[in-house]
Amino acid sequence: MALLTDLLNLDLSSITDKIIAEYIWIGGSGMDLRSKARTLEGPVSDPKKLPKWNYDGSSTGQAPGEDSEVILYPQAIFRDPFRRGNHILVMCDAYTPAGEPIPTNKRAAAAKIFSNPEVEKEVTWYGIEQEYTLLQKDTNWPVGWPLGGFPGPQGPYYCGIGADKAFGRDIVDAHYKACLYAGVNISGINGEVMPGQWEFQVGPSVGISAGDELWVARYILERITEIYGVVVSFDPKPIPGDWNGAGAHTNYSTKSMREEGGYEIIKKAIEKMGLRHKEHIAAYGEGNERRLTGRHETADINTFLWGVANRGASIRVGRDTEKEGKGYFEDRRPASNMDPYVVTSMIAETTILWNKS
Repeated sequence: MALLTDLLNLDLSSITDKIIAEYIWIGGSGMDLRSKARTLEGPVSDPKKLPKWNYDGSSTGQAPGEDSEVILYPQAIFRDPFRRGNHILVMCDAYTPAGEPIPTNKRAAAAKIFSNPEVEKEVTWYGIEQEYTLLQKDTNWPVGWPLGGFPGPQGPYYCGIGADKAFGRDIVDAHYKACLYAGVNISGINGEVMPGQWEFQVGPSVGISAGDELWVARYILERITEIYGVVVSFDPKPIPGDWNGAGAHTNYSTKSMREEGGYEIIKKAIEKMGLRHKEHIAAYGEGNERRLTGRHETADINTFLWGVANRGASIRVGRDTEKEGKGYFEDRRPASNMDPYVVTSMIAETTILWNKS
């Protein structure tokens, strides 16, 4: 008798060309990922060759019951680290039957900005530092924390090792390798300042692909924590008090910034970012006011300031960028629950397209 694990690990390639495509989309809250699978006749590498599909939007908070059909448009393909073989993950966005983006589809607006010729010629690079917290499923309390109590104060946990400092490393490493297998441009991981909190980095990724890759990396993480029976939280301040929050620092550069004289371009871009501080904050994630307090390596939410190597600033410029006169800057304001389509496209719009006059 075959065991369940034997069936889950069945290699279908020797008996059929058919593959399984897992279609992924963002639900009505803007943070809940949904997915469902379908069989295709053979391997596919171009999302334009994938069929559109539909789902019941009334069950995801995205359509009324009397007109509930929402259409999925495939946008990006990744290898499936769970089924492996030729099976794929498909990142989609959502439209009405008439072809209009539904209100929670933030990718469509971002794609318009990234397809603007002025933005395209600048070859925008992004590196996103996604922080998250692992919670015990039945208590919603961080893994490794005593039930109803607290661990020792922050200090030994950041990039720490050992059973009393690093909680959930198997999940983190499984996610790291699964993302590499999938084709996500994941560039690293580390333990964070608060115990039970971790970070992975995606990038450098160009334009709209940064959003696609971060959402798929989040999907893979949620699937892995589902297997382990723990919950992943993207709340920007999961534990009140003297504990670090969780952000999604977004590193950014344009072609002009990476070339000689780029530091002057960076300073002009940061000036524009400061002039639109309120608009950016409004788009940078829910509950961010609990995180951006001026403490725990943040600038106050109502204050815009930038500096070189200053982790208490809204925007940080690295020492190497200052020294070399070119490079990138880091926007430290986005919350861990931000939508990367919104954040990346807004940074490009402000720094390239927006005219302060």
